[in-house]
Amino acid sequence: MSDKTVSDFRIRRAEFDDLLKIVELLADDDLGKLREDAGQPLNSNYASAFNAIDADPHQLLVVVEDAGGIVGCLQLSFIPGLSRLGLLRGQIESVRIASAKRDRGIGRFMLEWALEECRRRGCGLVQLTTDKARPEALKFYQSLGFRASHEGLKLAI
Repeated sequence: MSDKTVSDFRIRRAEFDDLLKIVELLADDDLGKLREDAGQPLNSNYASAFNAIDADPHQLLVVVEDAGGIVGCLQLSFIPGLSRLGLLRGQIESVRIASAKRDRGIGRFMLEWALEECRRRGCGLVQLTTDKARPEALKFYQSLGFRASHEGLKLAI
């Protein structure tokens, strides 16, 4: 993965020192503030998860920076599979842009970068989910060419 810079934004691999800011981004909306804990000291589960992601070559956690610091993040998972003739899939998760920086093209820049990275790694399909409580996110993803071709289900265990 190489850093990418366009206009005023730069995407780079996340570092452990970015963890608090990433958690703050995850908590920076109505749903996130119900499921995340950005209090300090940071819950140790976040450090464990970060270390597992960082050590796994099939995972990539990135941040987007502008002149003021980190303004966005996302996680890419590269999933090998047997279906579709052994197709490698890219899974996009945890897409967040700081609320004060939304509607400035950062999300589009970040997702276009993610799609390019999936192509570069040989993925034949990219998938993501978005919560039904985020209709604006659904419209955004559809504007990038994503289609609601499947029903996604989740079960908390």
